Amino acid sequence: MTHAEKIASQLNVKASQVDAAILLLDEGNTVPFIARYRKEMTGTLDDEQVRIVADELARLRTLDERRLVILKSIEEQGKLTDELKSAIEAAGTLTMLKDLYAPYKPKRRTRAMAAREKGLEPLAELILQQGMDARPLEEIAAPFLNENVPNVEEAWQGARDIVAETISDNANVRASTREKALKFAKVAAEKIEDAVDEKRVYESYYAFENRVDRLQPHQALALNRGEKEGVLRVRVTVNESDWRAAVLAEFEGDMLSPFIDQLELAIEDAAGRLLLPAIERDVRRELSEKADSHAINVFAVNLRALLSQPPLAGQTVLGLDPGFRTGCKVAVVDPTGKLLDTGTIYPHAPKNDWTGALTTLEEMVNRHHVTLITIGNGTASRETEQLAAELTRGAPAVKYLIVNEAGASVYSASPLARQEFPDLDVSIRGAVSIARRAQDPLAELVKIDPKSIGVGMYQHDVDQSALGHSLDGVVENVVNNVGVDVNTASPALLTHVAGVGPKLATSIVTYRDTNGAFRSRDELRSVSGLGPKAFEQAAGFMRIRSGVNPLDASAIHPESYAIAEAVLERAGLPPHFGGLTAEASLPERKAALDILAGRSPVEKLAAELNCGVPTLKDILEQLVRPGRDPRADTPAPILRSDVLKTEDLAAGMTLKGTVRNVVDFGAFVDIGVKQDGLLHKSQIPHGTLLKVGDIIDVEILKIEPERGRISLGQVKA
Repeated sequence: MTHAEKIASQLNVKASQVDAAILLLDEGNTVPFIARYRKEMTGTLDDEQVRIVADELARLRTLDERRLVILKSIEEQGKLTDELKSAIEAAGTLTMLKDLYAPYKPKRRTRAMAAREKGLEPLAELILQQGMDARPLEEIAAPFLNENVPNVEEAWQGARDIVAETISDNANVRASTREKALKFAKVAAEKIEDAVDEKRVYESYYAFENRVDRLQPHQALALNRGEKEGVLRVRVTVNESDWRAAVLAEFEGDMLSPFIDQLELAIEDAAGRLLLPAIERDVRRELSEKADSHAINVFAVNLRALLSQPPLAGQTVLGLDPGFRTGCKVAVVDPTGKLLDTGTIYPHAPKNDWTGALTTLEEMVNRHHVTLITIGNGTASRETEQLAAELTRGAPAVKYLIVNEAGASVYSASPLARQEFPDLDVSIRGAVSIARRAQDPLAELVKIDPKSIGVGMYQHDVDQSALGHSLDGVVENVVNNVGVDVNTASPALLTHVAGVGPKLATSIVTYRDTNGAFRSRDELRSVSGLGPKAFEQAAGFMRIRSGVNPLDASAIHPESYAIAEAVLERAGLPPHFGGLTAEASLPERKAALDILAGRSPVEKLAAELNCGVPTLKDILEQLVRPGRDPRADTPAPILRSDVLKTEDLAAGMTLKGTVRNVVDFGAFVDIGVKQDGLLHKSQIPHGTLLKVGDIIDVEILKIEPERGRISLGQVKA
């Protein structure tokens, strides 16, 4: 199968679609550009599918490179047979290649190597062939004795060492044993006797055993972490019947042969010293890779949902970064995110200046006409919430919101924050980030390393390179799906636009600062370093509000402007005479375009305009709602005006909550008290897929104040 056919089978699409995507990727096109603006070529593969094509293509090509290296190495040794070459060329995974290469791979000095150097390979061949010989073993070994092999036992020991390595290196033995181990082997863990586990984090694994194929991803990750921290001892046990069957299928003994006992000893040695330790490493690696992949996917799904949260536009926000001893840091930003004011208040111990803190906040709220207070959800957040609740009682127009502050401290100490606010204290920068997160979560969170945003599970234990690659892809997809206002976007946000990157993002902002706001997409061509290819990739994702061409505010690519203008003209809505401006209201635009669609079905209109149907459908959608933010489809966060305490809760009470994190065993839900409640997966209705940011109705099932736990059930709609 070709690479395209393999990937197409995985995605359940046509090979021609994958072929087209590969061609576009090889031409230097980005994933968002291909998914959005080359739908006719790929048969409407979406951004996730195109990204899978890109990742799988890279994996398969890396495999091809390794295959060539292996073939060359074996050929140079003069051991490449036609059969072996065919097997290597057919190998579909890196593991299969490693198995085939094992007998020929240069090794550190082994016992088998030493035995071969002593000339004992002919003896090993006798063991492997299980032939007949009437002579005693001592007489058979006698010709091989010399100063390096002083006695018969050492001769047969050396021969068995060669046989043991031959057995262990056999590709079929490895593959069969591994396959059985991944199904039927047992993974067990025990607490190391003197290990310290103060919080008993790993108590569930002190005496743990499960079959490998039934081990859950979070269990594999917990075992790995417990082992790494020196708390647990983990082992994998392969059933003897499984590994012995794999060996005997390739190295069957003859009970009548005088060498049968030597083969049995070599098999036992091969299993205990070479084969089973290698298989255990393979099983552990595969379990870790699957667990990593699962955890990375959970993180990616949660991150996509978090970045897709709707912005709270038009709000002047006072951000509070709570703290006890060092006080609560305060920052006020206007509706555009511009910093207006900062300060520090000390409402909690040890200073307990509640009145002074309240007076300071009231003065800031009144002076800057604050409409929303955001509070970071870290230390002292719920105590600070009481302050905000008291403040809002005297200002009914002001609401407050608890926001996830994960990564705020990372951002505040970053070069980006220092560049943005060189004169601000690090802690105050965190308050600015907390304030801005409500205004536009996407624009603010892209400034932070995705791994620090805190919507995953075991994110510091998984493959960091794979995690970073996956999360960067999520950020790129969301940014380009939403689009970026090129006249207000930060360099951090522009960096993720298709075809841009950090250097070009800085050039765009420098040009904007020097020459003023961009008036058209075409003006982007004047930015230093933004050549034709970068313009092609990026232009459709850049938005220019109130520019010279209303189409520049839409997701329609400049290459399709002629088609869009022809559609508007046919609908009686020329773009420069009200077609995309306030002069033609949304109902008027929709009515005019519906009439056009009634006269000319999409397929017929596409043929008349010489464009593809998918592109025309996208254009029509944009002409009705130019530049529409897809985040508008998600529910707005719950704004609060009074505090709720854990003591106020009772079993049976129903509340609205916000999903903060989704993990294997359920979802953590913010219900307005200090501790998020756990909605266990058993309480989630079958078929319901929750995501970060969802607003759901929940019922209090159980409250355990001493353990800080709240159990929830989901109220069916």
